[in-house]
Order: sequence, then C-alpha cells, then structure tokens
Amino acid sequence: MSFAGLRVLSLESRRAKEIEAFIRRLQGDPFVAPSVQERALEEHGEVVHFVQRLERGEFDMLICMTGAGLEFLREAAAAHMPLDRFASALRKATIVSRGPKPLPALRALSVPVEIVIPEPNTWKEIVQAVAGRPERRIAVQEYGRPNPEMNAALERLGASVTPVAIYRWELPADLAPLRAAARKLAAGECDVAVFTSSIQLDHLLEIALAEGLEEQVLKSLREDIAVASVGPVMTSSLEARGITPDIIPQHPKMWALVKAAAELAPDVLIRKRGIKPACPTSEQSDSQWL
Repeated sequence: MSFAGLRVLSLESRRAKEIEAFIRRLQGDPFVAPSVQERALEEHGEVVHFVQRLERGEFDMLICMTGAGLEFLREAAAAHMPLDRFASALRKATIVSRGPKPLPALRALSVPVEIVIPEPNTWKEIVQAVAGRPERRIAVQEYGRPNPEMNAALERLGASVTPVAIYRWELPADLAPLRAAARKLAAGECDVAVFTSSIQLDHLLEIALAEGLEEQVLKSLREDIAVASVGPVMTSSLEARGITPDIIPQHPKMWALVKAAAELAPDVLIRKRGIKPACPTSEQSDSQWL
C-alpha cells in the first residue's frame, strides 16, 4: 500500500500535521491546506439558559454531535458554574453520542451515554436510533453549522427539537494555503485529493471562486485526479457539485480514507488519465509545493 510519490492534497485543519505525516509514511507527497477554523460563540447566555432548562427537566434527550462542540459547551459552562452542576444537568437527559468522538468528554464528566450512533454516524442513523424511543423533547448540540434536514426528520417523528449552537465553522485566518490549493488543482499539480468534511469542499470552492478558478478546480476534481471521500455525507456534498468520488473507505475514518487512497489512487489515475501517473522524485516534489 503506497502512494508511490503521488501528490496528495488534504484540507484537514485540526489534525493537519498528523495527516501530513501519515501521507508521507505511505510514500505520498502531501500538501495540506487547512480550510476551517472552529470559533466558539462568544455569547454564553444561550449555554447558561440551556443548562438551566436541563436542570428543570425540560429536555428528555441530548444529541451530542461532535467532541469539539461538547468541549466548547463544557468550557462555556465552566465560565459560569461549577462543572459538577453542568454534569448533573446533563445526567437528567438521555444522552446520544454521534459516534465515538463525544465519548471522552462525557466520560470525564461521569455522564452515562445511552446510545452511541453506529457507522457511518450520519444524521440518518441518529433519526433511526431515536425513532423507537419515548423521548420527544430533544436538544441537539450542533456542530459547526445547523442541520435542518435532521431537525425536520426528528420533528416528523413528533419530537420538539431545540438546537444549541456552541461554535461555528469559518474560513481560516491564514488563507494562503487554501489559495495555493486552488491554484494547484487548477494547474493540474495534484494527483489525489482526500476530503473528510463537506465544509472543506465548500471553503475550497469559495476561495477558488474568489480567485477566478472555480471552473478549473471543479474540472480537475471531476475529471483529472483521484478524489477520496470519507463517507456518505461527504460523498453527497461532492456529488451535489458534479464530482463523483473515486475512493470511499469501508469505515468512515480519516486514517482508513488515507489508506484506501494510497491503495486505489494509482489505478484510478490510470483510468482517468489513460496512462500510469509519472511520480516525481521527492526532491522534485518538494520544490513543486514551495
């Protein structure tokens, strides 16, 4: 399993250094352009009000969408109350964890988790898990943007849904790497692109549009390079832009995605380009990414 020198683009932000090292370990030539920053909302009034409502028993269930969001929620609450009070409030509701990422923060607070949503951890699995439950007053700890589709599906089950906004996804403060990524895609200087979140694609195309490169970038993603998608939500986002993912791992995890891309990308490029990709030497590729 090896990229064999292929030029691999990642738009990962939180784990940028880790994915870069992993791509190198699989003999790829990485270019990592952080595409997202997570900004906690500065106004904590909603958080305090949410905890008070939990304490009064106004919610039967809390759906924890992300580990990062739960950590932001804990930090915001800690600025206004003892953590024991926050944890006690959480224990009054049935806790649903979207996959494993919220679990460490919940365990640290000694909050029991009733339901862990299985792979691929999309909102559709959440709705399926909730459908047979009696709880119908549901709070949702949002991730970086609202999910109206999930909320509407829960309401069709007869639930009242209260989104709790903790943080938002924004463009990174330093846009230079993302601009460079758009230019490289437009110029045919990438062989593989790995996507782990739909916001990465949104921000890439936002910057490409600003640079006057949107059509060239879309053409590259649609026709010229191997595109790897972490799972069904990411795949739907790509397909909505007319991009058919070439590689989808069996498990929707970042490391599984990179491994699958290393294994399958060379054959994808033969199919798309009609020739075996010419992989630059490490010395040549380092200079290309400068």
